[in-house]
Amino acid sequence: MNYACSSFRRLSLAALITGVWLALSISVSPAFAAERSPTVVELYTSQGCSSCPPSDAMLARLSKRGDILALSFHVDYWDYIGWKDPFARPENTQRQHAYKRMFNRSYVYTPQMVIHGLVEMTGSNLAQVNSGIEKSLLSPDVSVELVRNASGGLKVSIGRLAQPAQASIYLAFFDRENITKVRRGENRGATITNVNVVREFKKIGEWHGAEMTVEVAAEDLEPHAGRGCAVFLQSAQTGPILGSAEIDLKPQK
Repeated sequence: MNYACSSFRRLSLAALITGVWLALSISVSPAFAAERSPTVVELYTSQGCSSCPPSDAMLARLSKRGDILALSFHVDYWDYIGWKDPFARPENTQRQHAYKRMFNRSYVYTPQMVIHGLVEMTGSNLAQVNSGIEKSLLSPDVSVELVRNASGGLKVSIGRLAQPAQASIYLAFFDRENITKVRRGENRGATITNVNVVREFKKIGEWHGAEMTVEVAAEDLEPHAGRGCAVFLQSAQTGPILGSAEIDLKPQK
């Protein structure tokens, strides 16, 4: 396995993938953009990586925007260098490796941001992050609505897309904020704030282009009371994201 913890940047297959998807779309007006699903920004990060805190701070700023669904995926491959990230999950590392294959990279690295499944860049590169967000506004969009039902579960309503489409439906539970005093490793002595930290992530269904509804049972939500919850559609395993929504899981009365 090849890993990197730096701000190294290079062109990738992402540009080609983006071009194909943009060819399906037309320019959007600001009013149209406001009606779209939030752009999903995934940050692959680690508390054991000295290059990550600036990107963690950038994700925190992005999370305050209403047009952004920001998610922090903590990876585990830096745990061996002195500090075990308490939020690292091997499943997050596996997801990043899937992106590595899609973007034709020879290695995974932190901090990495993936914008709406379309493009990737070093997580601290504000210009490229902004450019990726702008590109996401030109991609196809499907409505996703999340509503708590009377039984305490979650009703996921998904719209349709005129052109043929297929996507997986993903569910994420995340902590809104975690503050950690790092005692060892590259960030020893630092206090790191991480926002929207993914604690569980799983596929809950498949979508084939038509309107549909998915129900998440109350018992599946109970362990995550007080956390954020997000649902998004993603083409193939890790391709372009087609729609997203988030909700706070407030305890039911």
